[in-house]
Amino acid sequence: MGLMLFPGDDDVTSPDISWSYTGFSMFRNWLAQAEGVTLSEMQGFDGDRPWHSVSTTLAPLLSHPDDDGPDLTPAQCAAMLPRLGVILDQRRPDADDPVLQRRTDDLRQLIIILRLCVDKDVELIFG
Repeated sequence: MGLMLFPGDDDVTSPDISWSYTGFSMFRNWLAQAEGVTLSEMQGFDGDRPWHSVSTTLAPLLSHPDDDGPDLTPAQCAAMLPRLGVILDQRRPDADDPVLQRRTDDLRQLIIILRLCVDKDVELIFG
C-alpha cells in the first residue's frame, strides 16, 4: 500500500506520483531539510512545534497527513511552485548518488502535477 498524489480533474490520463508511505516520508523529510525544518520537531510528527511558527510556502505539503485531511487547493499549489523550482535548481543530482537522483526525479514529477492543478484550477488529491 502507498500514497498517490494526483490532480482532481477526473482525467485518468493525467500525471500522478506515488510512493510507499516510507518513500513519501523520506521525500518529505528531504524537502523539509531544504527548508530548514526538522519534521520530528513539528506537530503531527511527534513534536510540539506549531506549523504557524515555520515560514515556508511548502507548509501545506510538509504538514499534510499522508492520506487524510483536505486536498491542497490550486492557490496552495501555485504558492509552492516557485520554492520547489529553487530547490530543484539547487539540488543537482550527482550521477553517483541514486538517492538524490530519486528525490530530484520525484520533485520534477511533483512540479508537473502541481502546474497541472494550477492550470486546470483543480485540487491536488492525496489518495
